Amino acid sequence: MTALLRLLFFGLIFLTIVYFALSWYFRAEHRRRMEHDWEEAGRPGTREAYVAAGMEQYEQSLRRKLIWLVYIVPVTAVLIIIYVTNIA
Repeated sequence: MTALLRLLFFGLIFLTIVYFALSWYFRAEHRRRMEHDWEEAGRPGTREAYVAAGMEQYEQSLRRKLIWLVYIVPVTAVLIIIYVTNIA
């Protein structure tokens, strides 16, 4: 039982680190792409407003929500493995 709790504790810490790293990376990449698009589009309006509008759209995007799969997929896999191991 303590091994399972240790696995859950360290596993969730690791998954949290991965989640924040991916979240930070995708957010920075989207910001970089928005800044590049602003320059390519002939610089409509101010750069800060253009990037802020793009980041607001990113906050509502599916990509941002899919990052939660970092938690869902490994936890589900571990639960399935534990279930199958105990049934067989």
